Amino acid sequence: MYNSNWFRRIVLILAVVLVNFPGRTATANNSDEPLRIICFGAHPDDAEYKSGGTASLWAQAGHEVKLVSVTNGDIGHWSMAGGPLARRRAQESAMVASRLGVASQVLDIHDGELEPTLENRRLITRLIREWKADIVISHRPWDYHPDHRYVGVLVQDAAYMVQVPYFCPDTAPLAKNPLFLYSSDRFQKPYPFKPDIAVDIDKVFELKVDALMALESQTFEGGALGSQEIMDSAPPASQPDLRRQWLRDRWVKRSSSEADNARASLSRWYGRERAEQVQFAEAFEICEYGRQPEPEEIRRLFPMLAATASAD
Repeated sequence: MYNSNWFRRIVLILAVVLVNFPGRTATANNSDEPLRIICFGAHPDDAEYKSGGTASLWAQAGHEVKLVSVTNGDIGHWSMAGGPLARRRAQESAMVASRLGVASQVLDIHDGELEPTLENRRLITRLIREWKADIVISHRPWDYHPDHRYVGVLVQDAAYMVQVPYFCPDTAPLAKNPLFLYSSDRFQKPYPFKPDIAVDIDKVFELKVDALMALESQTFEGGALGSQEIMDSAPPASQPDLRRQWLRDRWVKRSSSEADNARASLSRWYGRERAEQVQFAEAFEICEYGRQPEPEEIRRLFPMLAATASAD
């Protein structure tokens, strides 16, 4: 007769074997191995917006990056919703990832309904383990949108559990805790975003704009809070050059503002002379959970910083 207790014991024993098996692949520890980065966003545009430039720099250097949308975005438009919108947004996200040279995944959780449940904690933990992540990026757990907040909470909750062998024993735990990072935001309470690491994305800025052109439902149609009037204010698809310039103008403002806000961090990682020349940047805050790297390790994990002058 089937005995669930014995079955569970067998699964746990196998998990322990996997943890201690010397050939098990966990996080990349050798400098000659590709880094593995997983970026969580709440919707099929968040990770692309926040980390797309840095993701493409990692990918161009031969590292593996995955952008994950934790919800399917099925209410993120003013004139359509449900399955058709979810499929459309998954296709848009996949196209952005393809242009950036990275992988993408959209989870089948309803937009606006994400909760920090045990089931979702297990889901996020498994995704981090399966990717064998060296770096994990997410929203901070305070934000205007509940889905953003709960992505931050879920990733924080996974920051310790990814190494615990008897939590989700069906997926091998990581041997080394990843570096957990927050992507940037403008919120001031309980404390403002701190740009611990700032990345010069000047050389991939145009690529990022080209990639984001695929997010038509959000960029040109206004997303959840759009309208016909807002949609009509953008150049039509029949004028692709004007449309791209319209989008580029918005991202020049956004990415240059991020560079200005992170100028001190840019100076630390690139040296003051180069930092003053950086036009566009993406910035990240180190979460107090997970790995706490020294500057030398940060340069290894962010190889786009490694060859630059140090101002530490």
